[in-house]
Amino acid sequence: MEGKEEDVRLGANKYSERQPIGTAAQGGDDKDYKEPPPAPLFEPGELKSWSFYRAGIAEFVATFLFLYITILTVMGVSKSNTKCATVGIQGIAWSFGGMIFALVYCTAGISGGHINPAVTFGLFLARKLSLTRAIFYIIMQCLGAICGAGVVKGFQQGLYMGNGGGANTVASGYTKGSGLGAEIIGTFVLVYTVFSATDAKRNARDSHVPILAPLPIGFAVFLVHLATIPITGTGINPARSLGAAIIYNRDHAWSDHWIFWVGPFIGAALAAIYHQVIIRAIPFKSRS
Repeated sequence: MEGKEEDVRLGANKYSERQPIGTAAQGGDDKDYKEPPPAPLFEPGELKSWSFYRAGIAEFVATFLFLYITILTVMGVSKSNTKCATVGIQGIAWSFGGMIFALVYCTAGISGGHINPAVTFGLFLARKLSLTRAIFYIIMQCLGAICGAGVVKGFQQGLYMGNGGGANTVASGYTKGSGLGAEIIGTFVLVYTVFSATDAKRNARDSHVPILAPLPIGFAVFLVHLATIPITGTGINPARSLGAAIIYNRDHAWSDHWIFWVGPFIGAALAAIYHQVIIRAIPFKSRS
């Protein structure tokens, strides 16, 4: 009997819970990962660092390439009389998602691979970067988007101006409220995926996560485009929308433009709150 009791005791403890569940995982000093400290609101020292400007240049180039490839793809589909002769909506979605996958992979180690003011805004709210860096990134992203769309127009001005220039508008049959809702939910999907794919806890426990992070982010962009291209042409990226609107510069491209800033920023804020406060239960506070 004593032997059996010993077996039962060992069996009960042999496979004890090693990873606390839920908010319990946040407590204690026995974590197998280290949570990065929150970024300060202002970090003047960044302005003297070459890495700060190098990261901004990386964001500029990445957003430039993103707009160049994706808007060219949109123009290729738009010029055809039949969608069967082109890559169609699925091809456009793959273009956006594939470019995000490639560009995040290339720039993640330099700037974090944001390529999107909404992503930058969400990460700023979660105190992953300073306000100084967030503003700089957003400026460089917008400039890169403007240049990317400008190069497409320079290559084929007639086709570009005759087919909407890739500018985001709310499609006929949908209300502005519908368009705003589509942008909020679409951006929430993207930014929540970014948070999950770059989570410090998962990176520590699953060695493959950092390598695969660009894949779910790009795939999220692809899926959101499949769902919302018929509604808004899919913004979820204010720099992408701004670049196309400035280069195309027609009244109808500006009439709904506010939707493509307000919607993504709301969606990014909701994703940041959901992931940080509810999923991870991490308080919003900065370094002292």
